[in-house]
Amino acid sequence: MSRASSSRQSLLPLRVADNARMNLETPKSKDRPGFGKLSMPKPQSGTSERRTSFFGTRTSGAGMSRNSTFGAFGGAEKMKDPRPLHDKAFVQQCIKQLWEFLSENGFPNSVTIKSLQSPSTKEFLKIFAFIYSFLDPTFQMPTSKIEEEVPRVLRDLGYPFALSKSSMYSVGAPHTWPQILGSLIWLIDNVKLFNNMKKQDLLFGGFSEGSVDIEDGVEFNKMFMEYTAKTYDRFMQGADTFEEEDEEYRQKIKKIYNVDESHLEAVSEKHRILCEEVERLEKESQQDRLMAKRSEKLKLQTDLQKIQSYRNNLEIFKTNLEQKVASVSEELEGAELQVETLKKEQSRLQHVLENQKFSQADIERINHERNELQQMIATLTKSREEAEQHMWNEEIALAKAKESVEAELAEYHRLARKLKLIPSSASNACGRDFEIKFSAECGLSKIGQNKTHIHIPLMNMISEVEEELGRLTNHKLSLEETVEQVNCNLFDKANDIKQLKEKIRKVDEEMEQELQETEREEEKWASELESMEDHRKRLQKKVTEGYDEAAEQLKAAQQEYHLVLQETNEERRTVGTNLSNVLDIATNHLSILDKLLQEHSSRVDRDYRETIQEDELKDLMETVEAYIAKAKSL
Repeated sequence: MSRASSSRQSLLPLRVADNARMNLETPKSKDRPGFGKLSMPKPQSGTSERRTSFFGTRTSGAGMSRNSTFGAFGGAEKMKDPRPLHDKAFVQQCIKQLWEFLSENGFPNSVTIKSLQSPSTKEFLKIFAFIYSFLDPTFQMPTSKIEEEVPRVLRDLGYPFALSKSSMYSVGAPHTWPQILGSLIWLIDNVKLFNNMKKQDLLFGGFSEGSVDIEDGVEFNKMFMEYTAKTYDRFMQGADTFEEEDEEYRQKIKKIYNVDESHLEAVSEKHRILCEEVERLEKESQQDRLMAKRSEKLKLQTDLQKIQSYRNNLEIFKTNLEQKVASVSEELEGAELQVETLKKEQSRLQHVLENQKFSQADIERINHERNELQQMIATLTKSREEAEQHMWNEEIALAKAKESVEAELAEYHRLARKLKLIPSSASNACGRDFEIKFSAECGLSKIGQNKTHIHIPLMNMISEVEEELGRLTNHKLSLEETVEQVNCNLFDKANDIKQLKEKIRKVDEEMEQELQETEREEEKWASELESMEDHRKRLQKKVTEGYDEAAEQLKAAQQEYHLVLQETNEERRTVGTNLSNVLDIATNHLSILDKLLQEHSSRVDRDYRETIQEDELKDLMETVEAYIAKAKSL
């Protein structure tokens, strides 16, 4: 069957499946924005008739009509969006891409990924106007009929999917936001493409010898367009595979990017080994590491709580020391003032001593008074040192007492939590707060208050527990009497068990003899089973070989069936066409014959009437009538 013999579309399936197409990927620059978020997947159809055309049918130069696979911007049929807009992961990726574009390009309003999960109509209009301003800086968002203006702008730009007016009223709704988000992503791709086109004076620059400027995509784009033109020309001529073009394009790409195949294979193998190692390590240690991290987290949280409590205690202790330092500083200031007063008095007395004349008795009396004063000063200094030492010992004793109280208080809290008395919502607390809050400022009133609120309820609870304990003790005594009775019964049963054990021993000896016989029989059956298993494997091998052969025959028969079915469909179509043509010709022939017969009948009638009117035929008619009458008489 020739593919170029007529202008009809082919009914045969594609000779190459979609997944067998060459994946044409090239390295791309990280800075170059990508375009291709709206690339249409190839329809999963088995025939070339089902390739949907968005521009309409085009006829190739060879006379074949092949449908285009690019968009249907002018078609009346609505196109279904092939992107997975109902996939949450894809939607989150689109939201992140939209947020990155707005952040990088200086969007005037504050926007976050969380706010883009369900934006309002006002926020959407601001985002749409901001993105569209890159394409049309003079664009002004109208104040009325927004639900008509936004779809119209997208339709004028060539957006291939329809947006309804109702979706503009509830932009952030879960059933409308993914479609509107898809239109914004498409618009962002157009902006990126437009910006790339503005940076280049020409679409394709000329090739230069030794050019290495391939990151901007100029040489690659030109080569890709040449490859696309060649393959599309072959496609329009009826080809479905492009091995030669693919190989040529692959070689050019390798030449441009200096691809080292051996290095790529080594890197791929190394990457595969590393991925397997990472996966193995994750499977082996993920759970253990997780448990270790959790236990470490709990330990760190406990340490943090201890450090915070210790810090609070240190702050309280620091406050107390600051107060004591302030009081001591005041005393020191008073002592300094007293020392200055004494110095002034000493200087005055020294001046008096120098300017006056004393007797020997006065000098002795003054020396005696001085010695007494020095002894008094030494005594007071010693008393002061003893007082300071006593104060320091008292502070140490207070700190130790505080530590012991805190330790006992912590032990009390631990026991209270163990007994489920803390917090007040615990099961045994009965709504009471048994927690003791201790601080350095606590006095006798606070201790008495704790005794009132904690000691009395605890004593009541202890009395209740003692009553319950007495009841349980009585119950225990009754249970012990029951246990004694059970032990007596057990002693009787033990004697019975000894007799039964003797019987069991005899039965075991008989059973052991039977087991030995059974083992000999099992060995015999095992040898027979092994021989049967070998026989089964041989049969299974033969069946497998027969099945593979039958499967190959079935596959060949199916291929032959498809070919015969295609030929039959083709012949059926040809016969139908020929039969229709024959019926049309027969119908036309019959109509022409009917018309000719009518004309001939009218002409014969006319000639007959003309002949009847002639006189020469009257005699003939009379003779014929006489002959007929004579014939009837005979």
